[in-house]
Amino acid sequence: MSTVTQNQNKIIVTALFDDDDILLRAVKKLKGSGHYIREAYTPFPVHGLDHAIGLKPTNIGTAAFFYGLLGLSVAIWLTYYTMIKDWPMNIGGKPSFTWGMNMPAFVPVMFELTVFFAAHLMVWTFFAINGLFPGRKAINPDPRTTDDKFLIEIEANGDTDSLIELLKNEGAIEINKMEEETNGNHH
Repeated sequence: MSTVTQNQNKIIVTALFDDDDILLRAVKKLKGSGHYIREAYTPFPVHGLDHAIGLKPTNIGTAAFFYGLLGLSVAIWLTYYTMIKDWPMNIGGKPSFTWGMNMPAFVPVMFELTVFFAAHLMVWTFFAINGLFPGRKAINPDPRTTDDKFLIEIEANGDTDSLIELLKNEGAIEINKMEEETNGNHH
């Protein structure tokens, strides 16, 4: 069996908008007519845009819960280790690690480590999922989207002229078409 590498060109159409409501209306119209919106770039979060594009909900909340449990476990182990194993103290003849007498002293440590682990590990998870690392080149195709413009990238499936006409009718102030080279492996 031989592998043949073939270069295929994918047409990407970018549309620039100057209002978030117009952008959202255009996205809904595009999705309704079967177009695939690859990405949206906005200067601020646009309520409902993620749902309109069809993004799946994130699981970062579930990850935060488990990170918090990890932090709580570390806090319980830390307080137990320091009060029983490393430096046991006899405080009024009471047991050193009980849920009754001495536990209120451990609550701040447990709360802080739970929050610390959840917050910090969520940030690192976010960076890892999104491929954010020092020195990474920015992928924003138009710097105006960091100021006051909104941009969407659409993969054209066939007739780009009708897509461009649809974008003009939906209020795009600038439309660009580019070819993106992809390598397809066929067996």
